[in-house]
Amino acid sequence: MGTVTLGVSIAVPEPYGSSLQELRAGFGDAAAHGIPTHVTLVPPTEVAAERLPLIRAHLAEVAAAGRPFAMRLAGTGTFRPLSPVVFVQVVEGGPGCTRLQSRVRDPQGPLSRELAFPYHPHVTVAHGISEEAMDLAFSTLADYAAEWICSGFALYEQGSDGVWRKLREYPFGNGAAGVPAQPGSATDSAANAAGEATVRRS
Repeated sequence: MGTVTLGVSIAVPEPYGSSLQELRAGFGDAAAHGIPTHVTLVPPTEVAAERLPLIRAHLAEVAAAGRPFAMRLAGTGTFRPLSPVVFVQVVEGGPGCTRLQSRVRDPQGPLSRELAFPYHPHVTVAHGISEEAMDLAFSTLADYAAEWICSGFALYEQGSDGVWRKLREYPFGNGAAGVPAQPGSATDSAANAAGEATVRRS
């Protein structure tokens, strides 16, 4: 059956996910439109396609035990010089993200893997572009602020074209709120109607 490249992440709600995605593209990051704006829980991971049912069952179990938590973004940070990344900082919700990613990457589970760097929840807004463009991203979003209630996460697959596409959403507990949709997803209307997210730009 071959292999697939998967990722697990928390979506940044609309319309703010799209806004950050457009800004990322404007900084010259060619990958921007292929990557929905998110907080990573599991980075790109290649697995055997036949393991997908097991992975989905595992994620459903993790989500069922989860509870919503507040997320807040504020200001920018960077991993330079270790990694050419500029990001918006997660200033509230970091411990919730850390606990969640640990459960998703359970050493006994189907998504167990080592990380290249210690886990640090963030929202990437520039990656692998010129230093000048990364400096621009860092300064442009220095006063950025957003907050919402994280009510779940989602599983994504990277296509042969490099674009990440949502395979399934995993709302916490038994709720039906789902996760904030990204543009063009089947849950756009429901997410917009829910109105859970409130975001500030200063």
